[in-house]
Amino acid sequence: MRYVHIQSMLFAAFALLVAGDVLAMRCGHRLVQVGDYKTEVLEKCGEPDSVEQRRAIRGSRLRHPYGALQIDQFEEVLIEEWTYNFGRRKFQKLLEFEDGELKKIRDLGYGY
Repeated sequence: MRYVHIQSMLFAAFALLVAGDVLAMRCGHRLVQVGDYKTEVLEKCGEPDSVEQRRAIRGSRLRHPYGALQIDQFEEVLIEEWTYNFGRRKFQKLLEFEDGELKKIRDLGYGY
């Protein structure tokens, strides 16, 4: 009975790791993590295989409970998506930067 419980816990942990964003990735012996800047990633991993840019609006709207005051705070951010292809036996990685800071790392599937 205990063996089944441990096995199901390991399966759940593996599913969580595969399903979501990744917090770090390896480039050779170097580690790239969420929070790193573009210059650090370039130094550790070299040039990406592809780069795409877009702009997005981030912000919030604050309201007084009685509607007497409303404050809108919005800013435009530059989002860059870098793709690294590590070959057929490894997952491709998509790195998303906002204003130069690494915010997300995602697995894309096997490379080519």
